Amino acid sequence: MAEPIRLPPQPEACELCLRAVPLTRHHLIPKALHDKPYVQKRYARSERITATLWVCRACHNQIHKLFSEKELALTYNCREALLGDEGLRTFVEWLASKPAGFMPRP
Repeated sequence: MAEPIRLPPQPEACELCLRAVPLTRHHLIPKALHDKPYVQKRYARSERITATLWVCRACHNQIHKLFSEKELALTYNCREALLGDEGLRTFVEWLASKPAGFMPRP
């Protein structure tokens, strides 16, 4: 019998801005694309499910503001790739200096 797929544990702080605030799970390979053939060819089922980051709401909103789901699945599918984007990295660096309760305006 196959072992159950386990999600990574939740850290104490956002995996992007490193602030200790309430966190949300960001699926690095968007769930809406899991059944697409181009996604299934690239990623095993277990990877599609477990490839996640724990991020604060502000970082999560910014990720989805900057990138389409297809871009997330094909290009920005790991922490390093996300932070490799100058726009997101600049936002994350700016947000990291803000207090825990701070939430940017939409």
